[in-house]
Amino acid sequence: MSFAITPDIKSLQKAELGEKLGELGQPSYRTGQILDWLYKKRASSFTEMTDLPATLRARLAKEFSCAKVDIVRALGARDTTRKFLFRLADESLIESVLIPASPALYGSRSDRRTICVSTQVGCAYGCKFCASGLDGFSRNLRPNEIVDQLIAVERETGEKIDNVVFMGMGEPLANFDNVIRAIRIINAPWGLGIGARHITISTSGLAPQIKKLADDPLQIRLAISLHGATDQVRSKIMPINRRYNVETLLSACEYYSARKKQHLTFEYILIAGVNDTEEQARLLGKHVQRFGAKVNLIPYNTVRDLPWSRPSQDQQERFLSILRKGGVAATLRREKGHDIDAACGQLRLQTKRAESGEVGTDLRAVR
Repeated sequence: MSFAITPDIKSLQKAELGEKLGELGQPSYRTGQILDWLYKKRASSFTEMTDLPATLRARLAKEFSCAKVDIVRALGARDTTRKFLFRLADESLIESVLIPASPALYGSRSDRRTICVSTQVGCAYGCKFCASGLDGFSRNLRPNEIVDQLIAVERETGEKIDNVVFMGMGEPLANFDNVIRAIRIINAPWGLGIGARHITISTSGLAPQIKKLADDPLQIRLAISLHGATDQVRSKIMPINRRYNVETLLSACEYYSARKKQHLTFEYILIAGVNDTEEQARLLGKHVQRFGAKVNLIPYNTVRDLPWSRPSQDQQERFLSILRKGGVAATLRREKGHDIDAACGQLRLQTKRAESGEVGTDLRAVR
């Protein structure tokens, strides 16, 4: 679906906004005023920018939109993980997940909060463990639609987000330019002010874009969704492996590691009987030692309509032990949100089925 849309002001960098205001004959200090309204005071319309002349507000409203994403559902998990479903201006649905660093104790708040954001409506890459692509790919998100996920969640929860992970719906590096523009806004002191080391892109393995990211001066973190240590296993799980196989991906990672200060992280979802063998653990260890990378093991999060299951706790621990004995820095995620189906794309898929009248879809929500 395509639709005409006025450029959103929250997609502009500071210099671009300043240049536009200069064309309108405005003094340079107006740039700071507008940015302060957008990202500090969180104005959702130009009419709220009361220290701007009425004529300028009217002109800005003509030149730009100042949209916000609407939260249509919020699910709360027992471990305080919360999932948010947003409806965009074109009626598309996307998701974000807010994850505490650790469960709150005795009613206290978690010390840090990480948001997992979407970068596309749907996904074209078809990873077999993920619900994001089950309903196909629609379009890339614009920078403002990415930034607005953070703003909307902070507004809803009243909590400051400390870390951002591009690991929601979609493949971030397939929307490279818009994602980088959004990150610059999220990172900038005049924007949301979240440090680059607290921002992570997760990719399914687009080797050319990994190299492109390596050449960008942003010192953000990169996580690689590997999920299989051999081509035979990884191709069963991730169709992208047929285009960029394991060795091609690892070569791109070497290029990245040579140019960045931050260590790579390899994400590895453990799927029973598919990629959880001792052989896969040993080969995975050899791969990551090429970069001094770390491994984040994630027990598979069950997705309706997909046939796989998570390994037993003993098998998860066995896999972890092999990595650690091989000198690999590895963790086993005690994953959050399992009770609210927090895996990517599930809430969106459930909602679309309910809206189309599919029988048996449960959309109970807690706000």
